[in-house]
Amino acid sequence: MSSRRLHIKNTGIGGNNPVRVESMLKISLTMKEECLDQCISLHSAGCELVRAAFPSFDLRKNLEWLNELSPVPLMADIHFDGELALAALEAGIPSIRINPGNMSPSRLRDIVSSAREKSAVLRIGANGGSLSRSQLEAAGGIRSDALAAAVEEQLRILLSEEFDDIILSAKSTSVNETVRANTLLASKYPEFPMHIGITESGYGRDGLVKSAAGLALLLSQGIGDTLRISLTDKPEEEVLAGYSLLRALEMRSRGVNVVSCPTCGRKRIDVRAILEKLEPVMADLPDALTVAVMGCEVNGPREAMDADFGVAGSPGGAVIFRKGKVLREVSLEELPGVFSQFATNSREKKQ
Repeated sequence: MSSRRLHIKNTGIGGNNPVRVESMLKISLTMKEECLDQCISLHSAGCELVRAAFPSFDLRKNLEWLNELSPVPLMADIHFDGELALAALEAGIPSIRINPGNMSPSRLRDIVSSAREKSAVLRIGANGGSLSRSQLEAAGGIRSDALAAAVEEQLRILLSEEFDDIILSAKSTSVNETVRANTLLASKYPEFPMHIGITESGYGRDGLVKSAAGLALLLSQGIGDTLRISLTDKPEEEVLAGYSLLRALEMRSRGVNVVSCPTCGRKRIDVRAILEKLEPVMADLPDALTVAVMGCEVNGPREAMDADFGVAGSPGGAVIFRKGKVLREVSLEELPGVFSQFATNSREKKQ
């Protein structure tokens, strides 16, 4: 993780802060009430930073209104228009995403001056799809190196203006390109916080796997201070997936850690069906609690003995166990109610 620590409102990024999970509004600012509802929903899911596309001056008042009411800090997303960046800063947005290479030197100086005055954070970066022919040629056709160099170009522009409240980002749809580009940048500029993600990773299983593959490689090297799992799905799913990844890497503990067996011919219960029945109860459990749902007594208490409590199939229905010790056998009809009772007790003990 980076050595430099920034703040976007009350959210610390970099330094000794945890890896932050972010997403993006997937509706237009023209629908300001719906945008607020999405921010509130994202906050409930654990989102710590929301990026909002800001493509038009007509939306300035809506952006300002949303910034005042959103429970999650906002980052205005601006690609080309320096005037929009200034408008977002004047509206009080605490962070903006820009490409300094797309803006005139005089306009960029105005943006930097405003950001400095308002203690705003600037995120700069490049995507694999936006690389120019000259950038690729300079990198000898190696796309990952061209991607890192494109970010460096932008960084040098801001540093020449003596501004360093900066988050770096280098993304591609390719896992390998993204990992190498970010590794190059982190090795040269370890002080700057980095936002990581696999851009346009896709839909469903493939999108999740691609994002997890790339981000796990980076996070395991200590690279990444904020992340987004970019899915063709609801933004809340991006946030939940982000926490799932961080839990798997033992870097964050938000949510319940579920242990469940893949099942085999020994199973005595339909593990997936049981998980679906118990999911509403688990959603209300305290963070970092480990719950196991296992198909039989072979894979049950012994293999999941570290679980705070769990369920395993048995000849009579299912057994409830805690830390490998069987507490009670119940019928499958009784299971949801008894599970809820044990979950409540575990929640009280955890708190």
